[in-house]
Amino acid sequence: MVRRAGATKTGCLAFVLFFVAVMYFGIPAGETYFRYLKFKDAMKQELRFRSGLPNPQLIRNLQLVADSLGLPEEAHEITVTRQPGQVTVEATYEEIFRLPGFQKAIVYKPRATRVD
Repeated sequence: MVRRAGATKTGCLAFVLFFVAVMYFGIPAGETYFRYLKFKDAMKQELRFRSGLPNPQLIRNLQLVADSLGLPEEAHEITVTRQPGQVTVEATYEEIFRLPGFQKAIVYKPRATRVD
């Protein structure tokens, strides 16, 4: 059997198309989750190093982080709860994941707690 230059096998082409489709649709979904993780980490760091700040200042610092990450406006609604020996910061927001002919709302609830 003689192979001709440039000839491809259907299986290889199907794999490449599948891989490209997964990357094309998977990267946007991964980006929203990655932003959620960054925001949650920022909450933890804020409490670790600045938990003694007044609530409005903690909220403002985290709102700046949410803004820099490009999170939806709902992510700017941050709640700080203080109890004896414990500070909790949390937010809830929704991101829309879109595919051709399909749309899914993903709700994220980042939360961080510091116990003294």
